[in-house]
Amino acid sequence: MIIWLLIIISCAELALFFMLLRFFIRLRKSEELLVQLSRGQQGLMDKLRLNSELERELVQSFTVRQAELQRLNGELESHAASLRSLLEQAEKISRSPQLLRELIISGKKKGLGPAQLAKSVGLSVDEVELILAQTNA
Repeated sequence: MIIWLLIIISCAELALFFMLLRFFIRLRKSEELLVQLSRGQQGLMDKLRLNSELERELVQSFTVRQAELQRLNGELESHAASLRSLLEQAEKISRSPQLLRELIISGKKKGLGPAQLAKSVGLSVDEVELILAQTNA
């Protein structure tokens, strides 16, 4: 009977030993999984840090570009105003009687008729003929 009791206790001890062995194997797997998760989390944190740095650089670059665009816009407005002024001056000069007279005379020398000259300078045919008559006299 003692032998049977020893066999039962030994079997129970073996069962406990295998359960303990299985527990430690699972514990080791869990530990490895935690190490992998920790590495993954560290990698994720590194990527987030890098993304944050890139975003900061992008915002700084955007700010610099925005300031440059504002400066260029100011220069463009200045140039546009000066070009408008030059255009107005050119318009005044092109409408001067002396220039119109020279254009009509040079057009006549090239063989253009009064109707063509009137159309090109923006005057009536009568005005062109009057200017031509004054230059011939």
